[in-house]
Order: sequence, then C-alpha cells, then structure tokens
Amino acid sequence: MQAISQTAYAEPASISTRAYWAGWIVSGLLILFLVFDAAIKLVPLEVVTETMGGLGWPADAAVARTLGVLTLICTVLYAIPRTSVLGAILLTGYLGGAIATHLRIGNPMLTHTLFGLYLGVMAWGGLYLRDARLRALPWRR
Repeated sequence: MQAISQTAYAEPASISTRAYWAGWIVSGLLILFLVFDAAIKLVPLEVVTETMGGLGWPADAAVARTLGVLTLICTVLYAIPRTSVLGAILLTGYLGGAIATHLRIGNPMLTHTLFGLYLGVMAWGGLYLRDARLRALPWRR
C-alpha cells in the first residue's frame, strides 16, 4: 500500500473577500431556511405532521421533533467554521433521505424531488467559496 505524500495536497489557497462573503451569503440563506424548517418541526405545526403523513412518514409529533432536532444539529455544525465540513456531510445525507422520500412517492421531479439537491449544492457551493481548506483539496489530477 502506497502512502500519500504530504506534497499531494496543495497549501490552502487564499480566498478573495468577494468569494468569502458570497460563500457566507449563500450559506447564510441555507442556514436561515434550515433553521426555519427545524423550528416548524420542533413545534410541530399541524401542516408539518399532515405533510409527513402524505410523504409516508408517521404523522406523529415525536417524529417531527426528531427530524427537527437532526436538522438543527446538522445546521449548527455546518454554521460553525471549524465543523462546517462535517455539517455539510451530514446535511448531504439528510437531504439525500428527503430526495429518496419524494422519489419513492412520485412527487414532481424539478420542484419537490430535486429540492434537496438544490439545497445540497447551496451547502457545498457556499462552503467551497468560504473555506480555503476545501479549495485546497486536489480536485484535478
């Protein structure tokens, strides 16, 4: 097994101020949306439990609260710069579950099913713009 040399990875590149703030704007919009989503699940509003029933999930307040807590944990991890990559990975898995749920019941592709993909692109795009460590990964060989 061949060891990966330290030179295989580039030094973190500096990020322009515009890219950094653009990344935080994109990430901030995502964070605001996900905090709102978590909040309506934590309460939970009646529309949340009704919608969950229509998606094939138990129309139960405890399940809604559990999903709200998971959303909030992943979002907080994403918002903290030190844990943002872990948060993005966890959000990707969470959003993948949402995509699978909508795909399973045959919801419209562009508006419902792929909405989780759009959020995932925002998460990773915003993180890429604001995090020099992510930019330093060897994307091209």
